[in-house]
Amino acid sequence: MLFRVVLAVAVLAIYVYGLVDVIRTDGRLTRGISKPAWIVVVIVLPLIGTLLWLLIGRPRGNAPARQNYSHPTSPDDDPDFLRNLDARRRNQAEAARLKKLKDDLEAKGKADGDASSGDADTHDTDERK
Repeated sequence: MLFRVVLAVAVLAIYVYGLVDVIRTDGRLTRGISKPAWIVVVIVLPLIGTLLWLLIGRPRGNAPARQNYSHPTSPDDDPDFLRNLDARRRNQAEAARLKKLKDDLEAKGKADGDASSGDADTHDTDERK
């Protein structure tokens, strides 16, 4: 009884492993028949299809094929992103500096305007006389 359960679990594990392996394998690397055909074979003939996949259809080689990405995988690997980040940081600092200078100039202009407004009234009245 225990032997049958262990055998059933082993067959199920091999079947699931084979099916997942077929699905995850790149379609260009399969041997014998196409990837969709291998999926059908493994589903229709569970144990035999899985064994055929593992012996015949699976790509040879120890290391899986590595995908070469032509673009950076993360922002800190992208030199354009880092360059733009630095430029954006400089632009924000310059904008903050200009805003502070403008605010200081406006505050100084208001202070000078209040002090000179009294003088301007006396000059205006003197010129009219």
